[in-house]
Amino acid sequence: MSGESHKHGSMDISTQEKTFDGFIKMVVRTSILCIVVLIFIALVNG
Repeated sequence: MSGESHKHGSMDISTQEKTFDGFIKMVVRTSILCIVVLIFIALVNG
């Protein structure tokens, strides 16, 4: 063991936060696109 103790909350997580924010935006936009496409198909096929 190295003898150094880990301090909780000391890690820089800005990169992980940016990645997570981008992932959430992508999921939301993809979900909205899917819903719009399904509504469009329902209206055209109706």
